This record gives sequence, C-alpha cells and structure tokens, in this order.
Amino acid sequence: MLNKIFGYFSKDVGIDLGTANTLVYVRGRGIVINEPSVVAINQKTGQVLAIGTEAKKMVGRTPGHITAVRPLIDGVISDFEVTEQMLKYFIDKVHKESFSLIPRPRVVIGIPSQITEVEKRAVYEAAKNAGAREVYLVEEPMAAAIGSRMPINEAVGNLIVDIGGGTTDIAIISLGGVVVAKNLKIAGDKLNQDIIRYARDEYKLLIGEKAAEEIKIAVGSAYPQEENLHSAMRGRDLVSGLPKEIIVSDEEIRKALAHSVNALVSAVKLTVESAPPELVADLLKNGIILTGGGSLLRGLDKRIEDETKIPVRIAEDSLASVVIGTGIILENVDELSDVLVSTQ
Repeated sequence: MLNKIFGYFSKDVGIDLGTANTLVYVRGRGIVINEPSVVAINQKTGQVLAIGTEAKKMVGRTPGHITAVRPLIDGVISDFEVTEQMLKYFIDKVHKESFSLIPRPRVVIGIPSQITEVEKRAVYEAAKNAGAREVYLVEEPMAAAIGSRMPINEAVGNLIVDIGGGTTDIAIISLGGVVVAKNLKIAGDKLNQDIIRYARDEYKLLIGEKAAEEIKIAVGSAYPQEENLHSAMRGRDLVSGLPKEIIVSDEEIRKALAHSVNALVSAVKLTVESAPPELVADLLKNGIILTGGGSLLRGLDKRIEDETKIPVRIAEDSLASVVIGTGIILENVDELSDVLVSTQ
C-alpha cells in the first residue's frame, strides 16, 4: 500500500552514473539532468557546498579547506557517502517542481560490466539510501545497446563499444544477453592524462585536466586528418614557474594519445576474435556501434574499421545512449527484466 502511495507522488528515474557526468532520465519526460559527477566539500566541516555543474566550476580553483572530488573512479564508487549525497541531490532536483515531500522513486542505474559483487552492492545501497524505493541495475553496454535501438533480443550478434569517462565497455550481445565482454580502464579521463603527460614531457609545461580535455576536443584524433588542426596549450612553465602558451597540432596530440588508442582498438579486436564464428558473420552485416563521449574522438570509428575490417558507426545520440537505455527499461521493466543485473 505504501509503495503505491510513494509511486503516485514520485517520478521514476533512469540514471547513467558516470565517472565524468551523471545523466538522469525521468519517465514520461526524457533526459532532464546532465551534470558533471563532481562534489565540492568543506573539509573543515564535512559539509557539501556544491554538486554537479557548480562544483565542477570549482575544480582547481578552491582554497585549501575546500576540495572538489569525483566520487566515482573508473566507473565504480570510491566514496560511498559522497555518491549517496550526489544521488540524493539529483533525485530531489527531479522532484523539486512536484508536491512530493519525500520522493521515493523506482530507479534504474547503469553500471560498468565485469565489476565485482561488492561494487554492484555499493551502487544499490547508495541509491537506496538516497531515497529510491526500488533499485534496478543494468550493465552499461546493454543499456547503451537498448538506447541505440539495437535488436538485442534477436538471434543475431551486435557489438557495442561504450567509451565513457572512466571505463570503456565492449560487448557482443545476442538473444538479450552478453556473449563476450571486455572492460577497460582506458577512456576519456585516460586520454586527458595522456595529454597532460605529453605537455610535461615534451614542453615542460604543467596543464590541468580541464585544459587537457579542451585540447582533446579541439584537436584530438585517432586517425590522420585531412586538414591540419591547431590549439593553444596554456599552463605553467615547470622551469621558470611562469605562465606559458604553446601551439600544438593534431599530429602531436595524436602521438600523445597513441598508446591508449592502440590499447582500445586492440581490445575491440580481441573481443571480435573471442566471438563464435556465427556471431562474427553477423557483425560483418550489422557493424560495430560506438557510444559514449569517447566515441566522438575524431577518426576513432575509421581507425577501428581499418583494424577490424568491420563497418563502424557512431550512435545517433552517443552521449546519452546509456541513460536513454535506462529510460526504455524503466518504461518496459517487465518485458526487459532479463537484462537486469541481480543484486542478491
């Protein structure tokens, strides 16, 4: 009875709880929140000062007693209490305009594939403590496949590569289940670190994560480009200690990202090699679909296509595929119950 009452006043939500960004889908309304997974905390009092967009603005700009932290590392919870507060903030934000005093929604959350039972349980408990009355977990590659409208329940092989902030999930899906899967700790954040390392080693220049990300978006690529691209790289000269600006080309940044990109492409090839022959034949026909923010790296689709000899395309709404998938599961939870991950 209480469940029905809570359900009447609450809005069911699907959440893509990402290392870099958290997206929230509300049943019947679509995606309503897309904010960074960052929380600003006052270390003296333990008080949460800001969450999401406001907290990200503080990264690298806070006094000593305030820290802007990312409570998820490599797609899994590293700080349980902060994650719980972040989830509560997003759930409350969704219900802000309604009359619900104590929102108790049903929640579907995307999690990386191949994480441990302890890590799954941490996500489940954090969502429960944040106010969810029911919590369903789904592996991110499965949610991304559903969000990309792939025919997951048919007896054909579908290969999805979901490149997020902290992890890359590669999965071959058939008959509503994952046949072969790989999970890599190489994704958007690792590419940013590659650029930071390159600036330090090549130019004795110290740059921050935000600057590295901006350079990656501006000139980053995985395959030689038709036109030459250039971007300003600004930071602190490690020799003089003074501000310094240099201009870098797409070729230099491609060199900086080469090791990580090679590892990512190799993982896709290994996944294909591990698949049964019948499914590989399906992949030649259906192709590989890339989703997630990392899929937007210039030329990555062409690079994977060259290496695997399989057609590659980027999902139509690649940044939101996972959260769209959680939303579709939310709307059809009984029909899609088989794709959910057990939390027992």
